[in-house]
Amino acid sequence: MGKLATKSDQESGRSFNIVFSNYIMCKLPQIGINAGGSEILQKERAEKISQSEKFYWDDNDEPHRRRKQEILKEHPVLKSYMGIDTSTKFKVLFWVGFQLLSLHLLQGAPWYTWLFCCYTLSGSINHMMTLAMHELSHNLGAKGVTPNRWLAILANLPMGIPAAASFKRYHMEHHKFQGEDVVDVDIPCEAEGWFFHSTPRKVLWCFLQPLFYSLRPLAISPKEPTKWEFINIACIVAFDLTIVYVWGLKELLYLVVGTLFGMGLHPVAGHFIAEHYVMNEGQETYSYYGPLNWLTFNVGYHNEHHDFANISGKHLPDVRKVANEYYDEMPHYHSWVKVIWDYIVDDNISPYSRVKRVTMENKEIEDLKARGGLVK
Repeated sequence: MGKLATKSDQESGRSFNIVFSNYIMCKLPQIGINAGGSEILQKERAEKISQSEKFYWDDNDEPHRRRKQEILKEHPVLKSYMGIDTSTKFKVLFWVGFQLLSLHLLQGAPWYTWLFCCYTLSGSINHMMTLAMHELSHNLGAKGVTPNRWLAILANLPMGIPAAASFKRYHMEHHKFQGEDVVDVDIPCEAEGWFFHSTPRKVLWCFLQPLFYSLRPLAISPKEPTKWEFINIACIVAFDLTIVYVWGLKELLYLVVGTLFGMGLHPVAGHFIAEHYVMNEGQETYSYYGPLNWLTFNVGYHNEHHDFANISGKHLPDVRKVANEYYDEMPHYHSWVKVIWDYIVDDNISPYSRVKRVTMENKEIEDLKARGGLVK
């Protein structure tokens, strides 16, 4: 397995726009299983690694749980930031309304104006709504689980494609079992790494990212639909039919194509790569401290988010400010566009550039699937 971005690469001019300081890896404490566990687990781990050797395999548990404990011990004031952000629902309502207004204003617009607005406006706003869904999947928009589910479905409406209910189920497992083979479906599959390795193919991969993001979970770890999936689908279908009835098919395409644009080769979609693709070997989560955080519920503060998933995006900059000795010297980004560029042009970076681990026996994984996952 070849090395990716290292400090020597940075010093020689091959910048990944990551800020490298005197970063000390002991700031990334890990809960070590150290390739331990039962004999069955060790055997299954060896088998899985042999089947996908090109990924970055780690023998330790994900690093965020331990770091959260250490930071809270040193900075208990962070507990005061835990809880909901009451402004989230108003942001969702505003941008859903803005999308509907856009449909009205763009009626009769020439194709080039439609296409430009579809990529810039609809793409950016609908991606923002996916990140509202992300915020709401952590129950950070209102008190109680059910109100957050309904708010997530509201945010999902202008996307034109049902996603909120299933996203919550898979995303909770991404947090609890980060990097776990088969369980964390945020990680590309072996076929993606095998095929999308050259610059032209990685460009195609970026365009097709919405397809992989939505279909990969169904292929790797399918879940039995719950009532919330059916409610989600019914709401989206009703909304889409209403759009066609009131404005027309072209207006529905404005929303759906905007979603595909916004999650594909788009500046805001750079966070898909920036969050966990290994640019600095030994680190598996990265933060972004640039202006696009204003549009994305501060999802760029990704180390902070994984460390404190019960703190809303509004207060993630406060986490960094309070615990700056942990985050400021950690390699991070200032441009998602540069992240996309580096991913595409650098031969050392590909869908294989993700950290994987095996801390659960196959039986444990099957038991988790049989229960319908962490969340139903």
